[in-house]
Parts: sequence; structure tokens; C-alpha cells
Amino acid sequence: MDSASLRSTARRTLRRNSRRLARVVTEYEQHKDDARRNLDRSRPDLVALARKHGTDKWGTHRYAQHYHRHLEHLRDEPVNLLEIGVGGYSDPAKGGHSLRMWKEFFPRGHIFGMDIHDKSKLEEDRIRIFRGDQGDPDSLRAVAGHIGRLDIVIDDGSHLSEHVVTTFETLFPLLEPDGIYAIEDLQTSYWPEWHGSEDRESPDTSMAMLKRLVDGLNYEEFVDEGYEPTYSDRHVVAAHFFHNLAILEKGENAEGTRRRSILKKRYAPS
Repeated sequence: MDSASLRSTARRTLRRNSRRLARVVTEYEQHKDDARRNLDRSRPDLVALARKHGTDKWGTHRYAQHYHRHLEHLRDEPVNLLEIGVGGYSDPAKGGHSLRMWKEFFPRGHIFGMDIHDKSKLEEDRIRIFRGDQGDPDSLRAVAGHIGRLDIVIDDGSHLSEHVVTTFETLFPLLEPDGIYAIEDLQTSYWPEWHGSEDRESPDTSMAMLKRLVDGLNYEEFVDEGYEPTYSDRHVVAAHFFHNLAILEKGENAEGTRRRSILKKRYAPS
């Protein structure tokens, strides 16, 4: 057989083997997806886990269903989750229900809590609890420093607007890219007794901060040429709102804009 025939035979063999390999990879991916779906069906969802562990994320509130939808893709990842607010008020032996729920939901995860009261008695394998003040940026940064990587942050702390804003401004920049940041019990934003305001246009409440974040999602469309985007403008890529709950996604918010080509008169040379 001459060299041309050998090359032709080799190419045909390579094509056949490539097709076979592609089929094997496709079948493997299908089996993997089927196995994952079967595993997911066999495991309790967050609503069931919330009921099991007695957390108010289901019952008093209806948060668990929303958390399941937005966190399910991380279920088998070795995430670090920090929840502000452990529960049980000043009783050192009470609280920790949602931390135990998160521990079961994330079998490879490490769960961290932070509370103004000493809750160290509630610690167990894969659950560690820090004492700290969410109204103090230094305290928040110290806790984040002990944890290291932050994949998920859940603010279920004091629910006072100034604390919610301080916690977000301190911890969101420390959150990993593709991280999730959640804020619970936003009803207090409207309650003066909880440092909120009856004035829905008040700029100082937790909901006012969140409304600014929604505007910031579209900062590239602002026609104010002197506007300097904030850190959250550039890194909040999605905001999901539910009754008394907000879930934010972090990433790179830089999709670009066509405003100059559309608003030709505005940007025409003078």
C-alpha cells in the first residue's frame, strides 16, 4: 500500500474513532444527567428540610421554595455559606434551625453563622458560629476573614435598615463572583418602629437601597455622561424579588449599550 493510501486509511479510521468517541461522551453525559435527576428526586427539597428542622423559612415565611430554585445548582458544591442571625435571641442554647437545614441541603458545604449573642453551643460538624455585630463593618470583615471564600450570604439578622445597608456594603464586595446574596424580612423597611419609613420614597431604607441596585443594573444606559458606576452597579447582574425577600446574583455587569447609536441627536457633535 502506497503512502497516499495509508494516509487515506488513517483518516477514515480517525473519523470512525472520533464518531465513536463522540457517541460515548454523549451517552456518558446523558447517563450523568439521568443520575443527577434521579438523585435530585430522591433528596428532600428545601421546603421539606425547612419543615424538618423547624426554621421559619417555611411556615412563618415562604422563603424556602425561592431559595431552592436559586441555590439548587450549588447543592453538591463545597460552598461556604454565611447566615447573619442564628435565632433564639439571647438564649445560648436556642436557634440554629436554618443552619442545620443548610448543612443538610449542602452535604459538602461549610455553614457559618454570625449573631450578636454567643451561640457557640450550637456548633457542630460543618457548622461554625461567630459572635459579631452586623452594624459594625470591622466586625463583619473580621468574620469574613475567618471564613475565607464567601459563596452565599444570607442576611437574616436585625432587619434594621441601617444594619442591612451596612452589611451589604461590607460583604457584597467580598462575595465570590457568581455568588448569591439574600436579604430577608424586608417588610421592616416600611415600619418606623424597625427603623424603616412610612415614606416609600425615603432614601435611607433597605428597600431604597435595593431599588437603587435595580437602577444600577442598567447603568450603561444612563445618559448622564459624568456618572461613575458604583461597585454594585458593576457587579450585581440579577435581582429577584419575592414577598419580603430579595435574592441578588453577583457577576460582571458589562453587557454594553447601543444608546449612542440610537440617541443620535443627543450625541451628535455640537
